[in-house]
Amino acid sequence: MKKYMSFKIPMFAVGLVLGCAAPAFAAEVYSGEDIQREIIGRTIYLSVPLGGEFPLNYRRGGVVDGNGEALGLGKVASPKDSGRWWIDGAKLCQQFKTWYGGKPMCFDLTRAGSGKVKWLRNDGDSGIARIGGG
Repeated sequence: MKKYMSFKIPMFAVGLVLGCAAPAFAAEVYSGEDIQREIIGRTIYLSVPLGGEFPLNYRRGGVVDGNGEALGLGKVASPKDSGRWWIDGAKLCQQFKTWYGGKPMCFDLTRAGSGKVKWLRNDGDSGIARIGGG
């Protein structure tokens, strides 16, 4: 048995080098239509590092608002803000009045399991969010 295992590991390594290991499954990236259908009109709950969730409401008509009071955000920043959202190709973009200095930012979104989305912001920050109801 030991001889078999020592043979299998190098063959797997050779497969990785040659690119013929187990097939990689591409993450399902949201399109602009997917964003409109599955994100807009709902509350998105961003997971935060110390536990809890931060709600962002993507309202129909282009308004986005958030409230971090439940997480104690008021101690370090303005706990509430609102702004606008828009879809640029396959990216969800937003700009708040005060958060992030009012700077616009855009996100690539991919499905991360049932009712979850992985986001990658144009500055490289990323995370997971739960898609809530409308």
